[in-house]
Formats: sequence, structure tokens, C-alpha cells
Amino acid sequence: MKRGQVRNLNDYVIEDMKIEDIDDVYEVEVLSFKTPWSKEAFHTELTRNSCAVYKVLRYKGKVIGYAGMWCMIDEGHITNIAVHPEFRGLGLGEKLVDALIDEAKKRSINAMTLEVRVSNLPAINLYKKKGFVCVATRKGYYQDTGEDAYIMWKYGIN
Repeated sequence: MKRGQVRNLNDYVIEDMKIEDIDDVYEVEVLSFKTPWSKEAFHTELTRNSCAVYKVLRYKGKVIGYAGMWCMIDEGHITNIAVHPEFRGLGLGEKLVDALIDEAKKRSINAMTLEVRVSNLPAINLYKKKGFVCVATRKGYYQDTGEDAYIMWKYGIN
């Protein structure tokens, strides 16, 4: 599919990630990040991390995006969000962020946080649109490039 091609929004479904989704999630991960998580890391998140909540975004049954968050007491920490490159620019990242915010509300989480590369303007703008604010910078946070990360928080979720 080509970027900009009209797609029926009813063809997109967000649901809980399952073990059998890991191969598709990993494909999106590798296409999205310079230092991708391993398949084993996703498996561990789903099977051993009781704080972890992961969602997948399907288009006609195929995983084309995912989002993860750790829920700890009354805070949520977004671990990663990615959309397959062929599906970017359609507002699907926003749908994934909304799914995590909805999950946070269900779990009585009051605030959410994340780190984002200072160069990732599309993500920063999306998070700001969803009510996140930059509160600090982590110098040299990303080991692959030494790039800084903004620490962003969203308060008053519930």
C-alpha cells in the first residue's frame, strides 16, 4: 500500500498483544528503531512482567503497530510505540496513545511518563497534542547515538 491511500478506519482494530503477535511486532520494531528490542524482550514483557500492558494495532488481521506501558501503582511509563512505515501519517500512532491512556484510566493511573528522542519531532508533537509536557532532558540517554531524550509527563489522567 502506498502512503496516502484511503483506508477504511473500520479495518483497524486495537487489542491486547499475544505471544503469537511477537513476530509481526518485531518486524515493526526493526523497521522503526535504530536499536530494536529483541523478540525475547517482548516475550519476557508478556510472560514475566506483571506491570506490562501491550496493545497491537491490526489492519485486516495483520499487526501494523503496537504500544507498551508499564503500570506501577498510580503511574504509567510508556515503553514504546511504533507504526509500520507504510502506515505512518494516518493518525494511527495517536490511536495507540489513546489506547494506552484509556488503559491507564481503567487502572486508576494518575500520571504517565515517557522518554523520546529530542530529534523525534513527530512523536514529540503527538505527545504534546495528547497533553504530555516536557519536564526535563536526559543527556546522552540513547546508547546507540548518545542523543538526548526529553522526559515527558501527562498528569491528571483520572
